[in-house]
Amino acid sequence: MENPQTWEEVDIWRKAERQRLAAGRLALSVEQRASLTREIIARLNQAVEITPGRIISAYFPYRGEPDLRPWMAQISSRGARVALPIVATKNAPLTFRLWTPEARLERGVLGIPVPAGTEEVTPDVVLAPCLGFDRSCYRLGYGGGYFDRTLAAFEKRPLAIGVAFAPFQIETIFPQPHDIPMDRIVTDQAIWTPV
Repeated sequence: MENPQTWEEVDIWRKAERQRLAAGRLALSVEQRASLTREIIARLNQAVEITPGRIISAYFPYRGEPDLRPWMAQISSRGARVALPIVATKNAPLTFRLWTPEARLERGVLGIPVPAGTEEVTPDVVLAPCLGFDRSCYRLGYGGGYFDRTLAAFEKRPLAIGVAFAPFQIETIFPQPHDIPMDRIVTDQAIWTPV
């Protein structure tokens, strides 16, 4: 489907595109992903101001996503407070719990580790992994709508940054009214802001 027009057509297109992008990411070797991730981390250090006490929500890697755990430990040692997103209720906004390298973890939704019993916080910065992204800084995720729902629910919106491998930039995600663009997309090649 080259140019979907209706929401139903966009939904069909997105499902196929998600499968294509996920397969492409998993086709990257471990070494390729690690190399690209190092470049992403270098750019995150430019894109995110790290100050003591600032709450930055990152994520644990899932299905070949950039592995930001070394960066999370680094910014934690510099005084930032790191949080991880939690799916507490299906089809509801995410919640966020503090994480440290010493935090006890438990299995969350999809088996992704989450902090066990740490303080729930409101982040100043939210990093969201992207399967794909477009030049207007819309991200294509797994389709659950959690990050869009969460950003829409914040009283004071945090800085929202999508994290992606550059080869997975697409022309458009065909944004719909519920889609919320990121303030920035950080890749291994660039830091994008919406056009």
